[in-house]
Amino acid sequence: MKTYSLDEVQDQLIGKVGTANRDKFEYELKMDLIGKAIKQTRQERNMTQEELGKLIGVQKAQISRLESNASNVTIDTLMKVFTALKAKVKLHVELPNLNISVE
Repeated sequence: MKTYSLDEVQDQLIGKVGTANRDKFEYELKMDLIGKAIKQTRQERNMTQEELGKLIGVQKAQISRLESNASNVTIDTLMKVFTALKAKVKLHVELPNLNISVE
C-alpha cells in the first residue's frame, strides 16, 4: 500500500499552494482558528458573549458569529475584541513599495 504525506493529500484534495482554492481554504482555516481563540480566551476570562459585546459596543449575536467564523468581521471590530481581551496584536502589511508593522 502506498503512503502519502499530508502535503501530498492537501495538494490533491484542496489544491497546490498558491492556487485560488488553496488560498481560500487557508484563509478560512485561519479565520476559524481566530474565532476559536477568541471564544477560548473569553471563556478563560469568565466573560459571557453579552459582556464582551457590551465592552466593544456590539450585540451578543455578533460575538457568537465572530466566534464561529471570524471572516465576516471588520478589522475594526477584531481590534476592539482583542483590546477588550487584552490581547497583544501585531499586524504586518507588505506591499510592493511599502512595509508597515503595527503593534
